[in-house]
Amino acid sequence: MLIRKPDDILSSEITPEAVWRSRRELMLRAGLVAAAAGLPGWAARSAFAQDAGALPGKPNPAFSVMDKQTPLSDITSYNNFYEFGLDKSDPAANAGKLQTRPWTVSVEGEVGKPRTFSIEELLKLAPMEERVYRLRCVEGWSMVIPWMGYSLAELLKQVEPTGNAKYVEFVTVVQRENMRGVRSGVLDWPYVEGLRIDEAMNPLSMLVFGVYGKLLPGQNGAPVRLAVPWKYGFKSAKSLVKIRLVEKPPVSSWMKAAPQEYGFYANVNPNVPHPRWSQATERRIGEDGLFSPKRKTLMFNGYGEQVASLYQGMDLKAN
Repeated sequence: MLIRKPDDILSSEITPEAVWRSRRELMLRAGLVAAAAGLPGWAARSAFAQDAGALPGKPNPAFSVMDKQTPLSDITSYNNFYEFGLDKSDPAANAGKLQTRPWTVSVEGEVGKPRTFSIEELLKLAPMEERVYRLRCVEGWSMVIPWMGYSLAELLKQVEPTGNAKYVEFVTVVQRENMRGVRSGVLDWPYVEGLRIDEAMNPLSMLVFGVYGKLLPGQNGAPVRLAVPWKYGFKSAKSLVKIRLVEKPPVSSWMKAAPQEYGFYANVNPNVPHPRWSQATERRIGEDGLFSPKRKTLMFNGYGEQVASLYQGMDLKAN
């Protein structure tokens, strides 16, 4: 767990302006210090309070990076999931209230066979795989996570997209009684994200049901989320309840909240800074001790060989 003094926090790690004024930074740092010192801090306890059942899957080396994996304790205690609060430790503290059964995901819009899937059906839809993906957050931190799931394309093929299906919109759950964060005006709930259809059908785009061989805890997007590893983390929507195939680009939640800062594509591009900070480097959470240096961010988060062809001829600065 990384411990930082206040003057060590760089602008590249600041939450978007729509949020940062509401953050309680001193409380967060206090929680991190307690966890790192082995004290019974609430953030550290909550990370494992939602320990779920096993979710076996076959490792898929073709879709896995060889980087050192981020410890489960960090993956489950350092999260962006604003529906449960704005601090990184809030999701672990509050997501235990998330009701994940019964759960359904409707797939509709420009499809030949619209259908609503129960979570039990989704868990059996395709063979479960373990894929080790990099996660790069727009705020400047990163992780390496062994996700459990399968390609999103396996689900989309079930509903037979029509020729008008050019984009895919993802809508997440709103449980107002269980998600304290949706009472705020930070975003226009529910959280919405989108991909181009060829991005969604790329084998790397993944429906995720577990992490480290166990079912997802609430703070990581239970019971099913998206993982799009070559894009910034906010594109990988959590706790999905609806997938719509549409003809026009969806307007995502961050595009609506801050269009001057967040575009549709959100591909990891270290050569294009965020309007208020650089994206050239990142801090890997939980890596090699207290004062590990930042590492250079890779184009497309290191997945250029698999996805760069999707953007041939596009202006990767404007997009």
